[in-house]
Amino acid sequence: MTEAKLKNVYFLGIGGIGMSAIARWYKFRGYEVSGYDRTPSPLTASLEAEGIGVHYEDDPSRIPADKASTLVVYTPAVPAELSEMQFVLSNGYKVVKRARALGEITRDQTCLAVAGTHGKTTTSTLIAHILTESGDGCSAFLGGISKNYGTNLLMSHNPTVVAEADEFDRSFLQLHPDIAVITAMDADHLDIYGDLEHVQEAFREFASQVHETIILKYGLPIKGNQVSARIFTYHFDDPRADFHSTNLRLDDSGHYTFDLAYPGGTLKDIRCGTLGWVNVENSIAAAAACLCHGADGQKVRHAIGSFKGAMRRLDERVNRPGLVYIDDYAHHPAELSSAISSIRGIFPGRKITGIFQPHLFTRTRDFAPEFAAALSGLDKLILLDIYPAREEPIPGVSSELIFKDVTAPEKVLIRKEELMDALAKEKLDVLVTFGAGNIDRFVEPITQMLQER
Repeated sequence: MTEAKLKNVYFLGIGGIGMSAIARWYKFRGYEVSGYDRTPSPLTASLEAEGIGVHYEDDPSRIPADKASTLVVYTPAVPAELSEMQFVLSNGYKVVKRARALGEITRDQTCLAVAGTHGKTTTSTLIAHILTESGDGCSAFLGGISKNYGTNLLMSHNPTVVAEADEFDRSFLQLHPDIAVITAMDADHLDIYGDLEHVQEAFREFASQVHETIILKYGLPIKGNQVSARIFTYHFDDPRADFHSTNLRLDDSGHYTFDLAYPGGTLKDIRCGTLGWVNVENSIAAAAACLCHGADGQKVRHAIGSFKGAMRRLDERVNRPGLVYIDDYAHHPAELSSAISSIRGIFPGRKITGIFQPHLFTRTRDFAPEFAAALSGLDKLILLDIYPAREEPIPGVSSELIFKDVTAPEKVLIRKEELMDALAKEKLDVLVTFGAGNIDRFVEPITQMLQER
């Protein structure tokens, strides 16, 4: 459908973080935008406040009637049996996946994309912040809410776009970026890929679609003869990587300062605006992408220092003497291990209590031992029931699969309805919430409760 004919864009699953960014983009461009989501959320409330119509009943009569001028965008998380999905498929609407829509939007722009089984949201949000702070600006489709800008979409007339490249459902294969960062290639989404080899195969295919430069986490299994773009590597502190930190030091508030060694020289005294060693590594990846794009080194340095992070990514909610609360989106064992180790490094010797809500029955089934090992790094675990998202229950799969093998000094398994009462009785030092389900609904109540202590 040509842009000239298109008037309405309708979203199935409009409240998703990636979907809402695309919905906002079409609204910004002057189209009539509306859509369906299963439940209200802070994101859908924001969309409604911006003049985008959102409804929460599965009702085909709410879909724009003029199919010739309507594009329907859907997320793979929407069930195939949804009446609205059945209606658009059987009535001749143009229907595309979210990834295809993003691919079309980015096609005629200079695209900087970030892929990886973890780290991509913080890294892409920081790249967008660096390009915005350095004066040239960019558009950005982010997988989280930027704390600097309060949104998951940045708009600019400069034809540069930053995109989070999602491996779920092989979505990232719709993108053909000029510069790409690849942060991690761990086994995940095994309901889609089957095994690690197929995950890595998809990442190699994505890498083969990059035009100019790939910024690759040092050690990942992508070789120069498998791609046409030039490859640079990055790492937290391994001197064999093209981009790495040196002269690392930690201040009392948990923020690191470092020097960035890279092929063009050294950028000295970069203070990381976000917490933990894992964000130093994300900062190195983002700096590498921006320097390869031609950004000024001193502007890169300044922007890393003013970066406030993305909501739900090592997100400082309370940080005062004797009480810290951090919220994090980690929902894969490797992410949990990195986050817990980062928090342990920031607050050595303190008691870390983690609340974890497993995300998906399949992921719990596939990685229960790895989850247990990662969560055993806590001093106390409060484990909640599984958040099912798009899945039906699997017999024999529950949070107990993880819980039984956790070796943390203290652990408790409770329902989410019991969480606030349980926390009210806890003597807390460092508290962290982890998960990708609806645990985010507890962040504000927990923050408020702790601020009143």
